[in-house]
Amino acid sequence: MFTPQRTWLSVAALWLAAAASASAQSEFLKKGDVVVMMGDSITEQRLYSNYVELWCQTRFPSYQLVFRNVGIGGDRSMGGNARFKRDVLPFKATVLTVDFGMNDGNYNVKEFDQKAYDIYMKGLQGIADQAKTAGIRVAWITPQPVEHNPGDPKEAYNKTLEKFSAGVKEIAEKNHGLFADQFHPYWAVIQKARDAGEKGRITGGDAVHPGAPGQVLMAASILHALKFPQLVSAVEIAAGSDKSNPGVKAENCKVSEVSAKGNHVTFTRQDAALPYFPDSAKSILKWTPLLDSMNDYRLKVVGLTPGKYEVKLGGKAVAMYTDADLAKGVNLAGPALAAGPVADQVKEVVKAVNDKTNYYHDQIYSPLVLKRNMLKNPDLKDVPKEQMQKHIDELVAQRLQKLPELDAAIRKALEIRPHQVEISAAK
Repeated sequence: MFTPQRTWLSVAALWLAAAASASAQSEFLKKGDVVVMMGDSITEQRLYSNYVELWCQTRFPSYQLVFRNVGIGGDRSMGGNARFKRDVLPFKATVLTVDFGMNDGNYNVKEFDQKAYDIYMKGLQGIADQAKTAGIRVAWITPQPVEHNPGDPKEAYNKTLEKFSAGVKEIAEKNHGLFADQFHPYWAVIQKARDAGEKGRITGGDAVHPGAPGQVLMAASILHALKFPQLVSAVEIAAGSDKSNPGVKAENCKVSEVSAKGNHVTFTRQDAALPYFPDSAKSILKWTPLLDSMNDYRLKVVGLTPGKYEVKLGGKAVAMYTDADLAKGVNLAGPALAAGPVADQVKEVVKAVNDKTNYYHDQIYSPLVLKRNMLKNPDLKDVPKEQMQKHIDELVAQRLQKLPELDAAIRKALEIRPHQVEISAAK
């Protein structure tokens, strides 16, 4: 059975700390990037890929990023290499994420399959060669571990996945790409839960295909590799210094209409970014502080008299803090995502991203490019065999015309809106 190294618990802490210290500018993503996310069924689930997109879109709303998901259930690195021209080049991708390995090891729990490993590496190198020719930056992502119930002998497959992960690092270094280690931070969180006495699975879904709790861990690891900045924005109000003209400091946002009368402080906050965390993944927060470590949405108010204070966003009460808490600074990410104008806007962005991603997968990629369920597809009914491909090509071209509209809807939802912040003594 796979026996994890306890030292990897420190790895999770390291990447969380690194995320906190990353610069306000992503070192990998650039304005106008077109990101194609390639992988197997775990990518096709549109969970971790959507989370990566949503974090990038909300943290860099001015970048006008475009994301496309080309995950295929059951696929392997050789398949990704074979379909590169079809699935990556037409989008004029500038960035590619590659996440294979789960199927490539053949789920062998008895011994390491060197032949399978060599084939895996050959496929990855083929993708690398094509990406170089096309001038595409690549983020090479390791497979995540499988999580069965503790003690299940099928977890021995993680020995293979760990060795495959080392191969991904080798490919990344050889080809001057970005290496994203999902395997070790993911397993560190599982081990932390088991050390605390957890007897079941914590990542949701099934052992191979995690649900939202596991896939948010995957997304966080990828974003760490992208040098993703923790900071959303920060505001500091020195209410006690001169209440007729309180001191203000702001980072990555604009502050206006500041008023401090007694212990009642109000101002208008217009952020240059938004916090994000998927509601469906919140169970993982029992084992890792991802919501806060991925979102520093800072509020600091000094000079208040002792007592408890209510914080309202857009007139909606979202949190209660003491004057000491506010003087040290609080992270409003969780409360802001639970209710109020920030939460409402983020929901709009999530819907726009889901609408775009699902349209491409359900209306174009799955039924037409991959030709799934052709006998049940009304668009292909009664089309003569000799005319089928021409008809499919026409349908693809027609439906692709809607994607810019859906991309524009994401950008519209991302337009930052000012909202009022109110801090007042609790009654």
